[in-house]
Amino acid sequence: TGVKEIVLTGVNIGDFGSGTDENFLQLIQQLDKLTGDVERFRVSSIEPNLLSDDIIRFCASSNRFVPHFHIPLQSGSDLMLSKMRRRYDSALYRSRIETIKEVMPRACIGVDVIVGHPGETEEEFLKTYAFLNELPISYLHVFTYSERPNTKAIREKDAIVPVQERKKRNKMLTILSEKKKRAFYEPFAGTTQSVLFEHENKNGFTFGYTDNYLRVRAPFDASLSGEIITTE
Repeated sequence: TGVKEIVLTGVNIGDFGSGTDENFLQLIQQLDKLTGDVERFRVSSIEPNLLSDDIIRFCASSNRFVPHFHIPLQSGSDLMLSKMRRRYDSALYRSRIETIKEVMPRACIGVDVIVGHPGETEEEFLKTYAFLNELPISYLHVFTYSERPNTKAIREKDAIVPVQERKKRNKMLTILSEKKKRAFYEPFAGTTQSVLFEHENKNGFTFGYTDNYLRVRAPFDASLSGEIITTE
């Protein structure tokens, strides 16, 4: 139908094929062979324990899978990851990021992180901040913990983080995210990139994204909509 890019997303997409003789790597290998208009596939929101080195290296060698991953972290503290019942630790996460940057130096890497989970002391939060500050990531999606009925976390009343403290931690990571994004964008200033432009006219401008998720603005031109254009 003329669609140029498809984003693979969902809950635990790396578990695709679980219980069958198929797996996520096989899925993306088959997608890469498709003929037609689709020029880009983007992998979004895949947990580090499900993002194998084989998947990363395949995406690096593919002509269609773009150098962009969104990888949930939630916390840089192994204590908090255990409390959240995550299936990975900070060492595995760091390893995945390093592998991506090794084989795809220009890759964009987005991260989900939660602040204020019960039991997150100032010390544990600062571990998360330091961990993220060290990593060559590109941007953060910062979420503030909020109580949910019938969860184990809400029963930890003595470990509840005050709401104002949660907001402060969110602001700190939001500022860090802006710094990371700026540092990621700066080396590409003045370069030539291929941009897939969107359809919307926003006050005379249109926006689009490069394969590695740089957001680009240009004067609105209806003929650009849905097209991949090489531009500076």
